[in-house]
Amino acid sequence: MPLAMAALPLYVHLPKFYGDYLGVDLALLGALLLALRLADGVLDPLLGVWSDRAPSRKMLIAAAAPALALGMAALFLPIPRAQGPLIVWLGVSLALVYAAFSLATINHNAWGAELSQHAAERTRITAVREGLALVGVVVASVTPTLLGAPGHPETGLPIFAGFYAGFALLCLAVTMHAPAAPRLAVASAKTWGALTAPLADPLFRRLLAAFMANGIASAIPATLVLFFIADVLVADAKQGLFLALYFIAGAAGLPLWVRLSERIGKAQAWAVAMVAAIVAFVWAWGLSAGDTTAYAAICVVSGLALGADLALPPSLLADVIGRDSHPRPAGAYFGLWTLATKLNLALAAGIGLPLLAFLGYAPGTKSSTALGALAFVYAAVPCVLKLGALAALCRFHALTRRGS
Repeated sequence: MPLAMAALPLYVHLPKFYGDYLGVDLALLGALLLALRLADGVLDPLLGVWSDRAPSRKMLIAAAAPALALGMAALFLPIPRAQGPLIVWLGVSLALVYAAFSLATINHNAWGAELSQHAAERTRITAVREGLALVGVVVASVTPTLLGAPGHPETGLPIFAGFYAGFALLCLAVTMHAPAAPRLAVASAKTWGALTAPLADPLFRRLLAAFMANGIASAIPATLVLFFIADVLVADAKQGLFLALYFIAGAAGLPLWVRLSERIGKAQAWAVAMVAAIVAFVWAWGLSAGDTTAYAAICVVSGLALGADLALPPSLLADVIGRDSHPRPAGAYFGLWTLATKLNLALAAGIGLPLLAFLGYAPGTKSSTALGALAFVYAAVPCVLKLGALAALCRFHALTRRGS
């Protein structure tokens, strides 16, 4: 729950909080986010390899959680207000948050993958984990709005950050009582060999391609959603409602995708979800001011598809790692997986925000040309990327059927 609660403010609220509320230049903000997310992503595979060699994943999570709580509080309770010192503060705080978040996430995911050797049970494990994560996301999506001034949800983020720090430490205490997973003996290798071993696995490469294309398709709307709600729909006061609808629908859809994956297969069920997301989300391109009912419906349908994005790819990865009873380094695989996630988000922020600034978009703009560019980048581009992810998933499935 606290990992998910941190992710949503980092990737959804942070650009608007610093770019609009605190007045940081969008192009400068996008460049900083790109640089930090790329640097953070490069660290992830190293953390994964190192975690495989550590005696306890629980202890690594215990070390990461307090640092994450401190970093989140610093990030949304900044002391400086001048742009130069504020950028430095943002950079240092975000670097701490990213490092702690990565260490905890990699080991939490690898821990789940190691808990069972049964394919169906792996899906249930990831579904329960992601279901609880969605509870955390829903809390993170509505709490700033409830705590902030009417019409200005960004003012609630500092209060949320203080609440988050205490809640993260409480959840850590619960997590420390969970059972440890069996650790399979994996052949030792030098760091470079351990880093590149997953990439030598053809199944992993094809699954990773589908995951990255799908992830970029999701990261662009996640980065731009608050700008879209505020300037295209002119419904800033309803941002918490829209986010809650999306993530609640995602949680409600998890049992559906688990059952469907058991009947037709995980890859096939994920493909069905991608098609549903494309059919629903492309309509957002044509929305304008006041179309809140239509957007709410899009949030619900695309949110249902989100459940598959959360539950099925990690379960497929666990199957890839644990296939044929051959021990593979789960931390190294999930380190690269986490790197791919960060690259998706880095590209979305580092390319999307500066591109919108170049096209003349700025928060609060009334220009129809600028708003049209925002709607196109927010809604149409992700659907094209989803089609690419669907093609990559079909190639992955074809390879699994050949028994590779």
